[in-house]
Amino acid sequence: QVQLAESGGGLVQAGGSLRLSCTASGATSRMYTMAWFRQAPGKEREFVGGMRRSTGKTFYGDSVEGRFSVSSDNAKNTLYLQMSSLKPEDTAVYYCVGRTSSSGQYTRSSAYDFWGQGTQVTVSS
Repeated sequence: QVQLAESGGGLVQAGGSLRLSCTASGATSRMYTMAWFRQAPGKEREFVGGMRRSTGKTFYGDSVEGRFSVSSDNAKNTLYLQMSSLKPEDTAVYYCVGRTSSSGQYTRSSAYDFWGQGTQVTVSS
């Protein structure tokens, strides 16, 4: 079993930056991909970005490409999401997720086995 815990959410003005952290505990060596999703009120969960642990390759959703960056510190079992040039439409609950296999499309929330509790990010205009 794997536990994921996000931190770093908060209130920021449009154009500002924020960094989210996700600390993993448990059987972290089983993780194949770790990623971030977000969900705004009344909207479906949206893929934000992720990283394949074995290669460090990162991938992003179209709405955040060029503004957000995913990185990791494997020694600390921590995944980061650096968010820059934030917009009010980035306001959402952000979730850290992980999966132990490559089965399924990585942009789909159903492909992930483990979820954190989420952290709120609010961008004011």
